[in-house]
Amino acid sequence: MTTRIHPILGILTALVFLFLLGPLVIIIGSAFSDTSYLTFPPRGLTFHWFANIFAIEAFRTTAITSLQVAFLGTGLSLLIGVPAAYALNRYRIELPKWLATLFVLPILVPEIVFGFSLLKSITIGLGLPVLPSLIVGHALLILPYSVRVVGASLAAFDFSVEEAAISLGCPPLKTFMTVVLPNIRAGVIAAFILAFITSINDVSVSVFLTGPGISTLPIQILAHMEQFFDPTIASVSVLLMLVTVGVMAIVEATLGLTFLTK
Repeated sequence: MTTRIHPILGILTALVFLFLLGPLVIIIGSAFSDTSYLTFPPRGLTFHWFANIFAIEAFRTTAITSLQVAFLGTGLSLLIGVPAAYALNRYRIELPKWLATLFVLPILVPEIVFGFSLLKSITIGLGLPVLPSLIVGHALLILPYSVRVVGASLAAFDFSVEEAAISLGCPPLKTFMTVVLPNIRAGVIAAFILAFITSINDVSVSVFLTGPGISTLPIQILAHMEQFFDPTIASVSVLLMLVTVGVMAIVEATLGLTFLTK
């Protein structure tokens, strides 16, 4: 028996997709425009503005910095977030309830306030250089994604399986790596993707932690827009979307294969 969709529901669904995908279509179209200013629909097609990205040294250096910060910050947040999520779920009775709230504070506090506090405490207080400050700041910013997403996977995990492995003589660390971690790989992959996307597109925190000679790509995009309004900005945005999709595909493939072979 086929179910007929009400026409109004179909129209509302189409409007939602238009709202979500419309800006992306406009950005992609503007990136290929042969005009010297942003316009849509494009009056002609050219790859000149994509080549212009690599011709500008500031874009090249800040893109490398953004990738370094995103990967290292995400890795650091997972190194902290996965054990924290495990402890919060494994020992939920013994641990105080307010501890779970502590790990979500970075997304509850306004990012401008959070970025300024990181500037005072990390860059000025601890005297860390700009790049380590960015990595630590981004790791703290995206830590809630690691804890909450991985914690959601652990909430459905049966810890009696882990106890059975330990009772049969498997060391606790090996049990975690071979029993627990493969069962929550979907949560780890999702946490990595969400954290990476948040980190590589962050502006509010990065603007406080960047310094002379070191900046991130979103900050450089803002600086470029202050002087120019050409389709180079749209081209950078398209490349960022491609990098995000590429990282999602690579993480899904590599982590999936890694866990499946264990």
